[in-house]
Amino acid sequence: MAIRLGDVAPDFSAETTEGKINFHEWLGDSWGILFSHPKDFTPVCTTELGAFAKRKADFDQRNTKIIGLSVDSVESHDKWKGDIAETQGSALNFPLIGDEDREVAGLYDMIHPAANDTLTVRSVFIIGPDKKVKLTLTYPASTGRNIDEILRVLDSLQLTANYQVATPVNWTDGNDVIIVPAVSDEDAEKKFPKGFKALKPYLRVTPQPNK
Repeated sequence: MAIRLGDVAPDFSAETTEGKINFHEWLGDSWGILFSHPKDFTPVCTTELGAFAKRKADFDQRNTKIIGLSVDSVESHDKWKGDIAETQGSALNFPLIGDEDREVAGLYDMIHPAANDTLTVRSVFIIGPDKKVKLTLTYPASTGRNIDEILRVLDSLQLTANYQVATPVNWTDGNDVIIVPAVSDEDAEKKFPKGFKALKPYLRVTPQPNK
């Protein structure tokens, strides 16, 4: 069954490269990113794991934990670590879930039989501190993910969780944002002291409020 936005992220216990975890307990009060890669010792996955490792500090700054998964064993993950460090210039610094029985992949609908009936697709789930799913992304095995885009949507999710704003097309952290239509002009003047510009009654832009 597909996971929809707003659903509580399924909880699970699993062995990882950093020991056994209970997912919700491991997340604690943090945001979380759970992502799957199709298989260990494959080229695109190797580049992705290295890229996530290089950018871990960026996720840390956003109070966000990252954790990967494939249907390989923890032993396989541990053997693969050396290749990631050697070829990508960054050692693995976050846990990888061993999911040989496909239990977690099943909970999160990570195996799409029409694409491949044994390997996980490149799924991404961003989960809030309330344990609810805030964003899902799905890539085919042939296409590596963009870490900048994952960080961009994470910035948007964290901003819009705290302010009555939305982020426009191609928004990046620091750019102007849109005041949601539910906020009246009168209330907007109080909530957004930097002021706003009304391009249309339904389209009002204001400087990012937490900057």
